[in-house]
Amino acid sequence: MRIDAHQHFWRYQAQDYPWISNQMRKLQRDYLADDLSPLLTGQQLQGSIVVQARQCPQETMQLLQWAAESPATQAVVGWIDITASDLHAQLNALQHPLLRGFRHQVQDETDPAAWLRQSAVSAGMALLQQQHYVWDMLVTWRHLPELTAFAAQHDQHWLVLDHLGKPNITSGAKVWGAQIAELAAMPHVVCKLSGLVTEAPSGQWKSAQLRPFIEEALARFGPQRLMFGSDWPVCLLAAEYDEVAQLTQQAIGTLSQDEQASIWGNTAAQVYQCSGEEHESVFTG
Repeated sequence: MRIDAHQHFWRYQAQDYPWISNQMRKLQRDYLADDLSPLLTGQQLQGSIVVQARQCPQETMQLLQWAAESPATQAVVGWIDITASDLHAQLNALQHPLLRGFRHQVQDETDPAAWLRQSAVSAGMALLQQQHYVWDMLVTWRHLPELTAFAAQHDQHWLVLDHLGKPNITSGAKVWGAQIAELAAMPHVVCKLSGLVTEAPSGQWKSAQLRPFIEEALARFGPQRLMFGSDWPVCLLAAEYDEVAQLTQQAIGTLSQDEQASIWGNTAAQVYQCSGEEHESVFTG
């Protein structure tokens, strides 16, 4: 199955999405499964992973409802307060066959490094991994050192780096490769080839500028730990859906069919347990 491993759904209300500024007017509308469906079909994608965009349990419940009504939605990455004292009870209340992971917008914390070092975060992560939930990691390149230390402490289940850790495009792919090297060497860390077009300065990007980052990701992670993600509809701020998919295909087109299949869905299917298939666990814990 070919899978878009990173997309969002929302019914837009300004107060619910404070991160969507007036400079992002294209995002100030509803984006739902019926909008995504023809885009998936156009790229011969059969499924997608929907990821949280609000830090509240209500959105997670709504995403699960929409996912249950959308045959293409293979899994939900929701939000939960992993520092909560009643985390175990909250997880029990949220149990759903399509809920495969969680994400916190660490990049938006006042001090992302301090957030990652909290003992309550560490305890919460231990419980999530014990229950085989994936954790999507959202930080910028500025906090990759702290994220690397965090990932080293939590190796009992998959950790997924969103948007390549939001690299500094101006600094170039080799600088990013050095920043990511230690994190990429960890076998439980997977990276999404997503979000690059909106990281380009002023949203003005060229394929020749961004492809080296995908090539560097291939060198650091290998194709078996990479997955395509569109970051739709956020990507629309800088590119059409087809352009985002084409950027990835151009960068990986010389790989073997099996390697390309990993990036276009097999890795996502393994990590998020998609398509009703049982995938052998790589974790002994």
